[in-house]
Amino acid sequence: MTTDTRPSGPFRLGDRVQLTGPKGRLHTITLRERGEMHTHHGVLRHEDLVGLPDGSVVTGSGGHEYLALRPLLRDFVMSMPRGAAIVYPKDAAQILAQADVFPGAVVVEAGVGSGALSLWLLRAVGAEGRLISFERREEFAEVAVANVETFLGAPPANWTVEVGDLVEELPDAVAAASVDRVVLDMLAPWECIDAVADALTPGGVVLCYVATATQLSRVAEYIRGTGLFTDPDASETMVRGWHVEGLAVRPDHRMVAHTGFLLTARRLAPEAVLPEQKRRASKSSYGDADVELWTPGAVGDRDITDKNLRKRVREAQRAAQGARLAGGEDADVADADVATAGGLDAGPGTGEDAPRV
Repeated sequence: MTTDTRPSGPFRLGDRVQLTGPKGRLHTITLRERGEMHTHHGVLRHEDLVGLPDGSVVTGSGGHEYLALRPLLRDFVMSMPRGAAIVYPKDAAQILAQADVFPGAVVVEAGVGSGALSLWLLRAVGAEGRLISFERREEFAEVAVANVETFLGAPPANWTVEVGDLVEELPDAVAAASVDRVVLDMLAPWECIDAVADALTPGGVVLCYVATATQLSRVAEYIRGTGLFTDPDASETMVRGWHVEGLAVRPDHRMVAHTGFLLTARRLAPEAVLPEQKRRASKSSYGDADVELWTPGAVGDRDITDKNLRKRVREAQRAAQGARLAGGEDADVADADVATAGGLDAGPGTGEDAPRV
């Protein structure tokens, strides 16, 4: 099967629909039998949407009109249930570009979190590619699997989710020098660099997504110290929207600024030695005391409470159940799947966002 099987055509039960109200406020709902959306403007019945084409305008009981559209991927990841912090669309786009993720690529992702980046990677590698995702926490993996199934309508056959530590599990999951791209979205990516170097094919790309400058510095110096990669390249992306209405053309008052740093490097060939580059003198030296300040505990790790996480798991699984119903799966089977919340292996192929500071 392909990795993008989103429904099209008229709205049907189980579809996820994005409603835009009179003042531009967004509401994302899953169409259910006898379902209703309640706001202070009145009630909108789900059955009023069923059978309408995408892009229709519907009217609630209070007379307010709503534009109904199936959410784009960027819309979906911003509204889906979250177990861990997501990779925002602006960063996901840069990850795909800077890591050069291509159709047919074999990609390893560590830190699946809520599944946002997994969806972008699955779309980029296509049906012929493979995605192997690693997640240390089973609850986060459950949320991610349910979110991916909700958007795609079915589990992708070329995605595998492994619950465990990448350093321990990666050698058994892939052959040495067989992976094209590795994306690390975690608190301490430097702990995985040695395992990643063994898995990457010569010329392959490793990309680290980190939140703070101290994390960025440590992982960059670790990569340099291995002598196995090209000199790392770091960047961040800031997006500023613009208000364009008649002659009123100006930047928006708000913008999406810092969310994380991206750092990329490429695997050298075996026995290759990177040519020494001439640099200006700088304060690049550091001691053990400096390194100690950059440990994961010192950087900080915000944990989601178990109660809140269980709630997110249930929300994601209910959304996945709706997607299965929209795809024509028997209701009793869908209910049983949500009740059991079974295995995490989404398929025989391949396929972690840890909470960030």
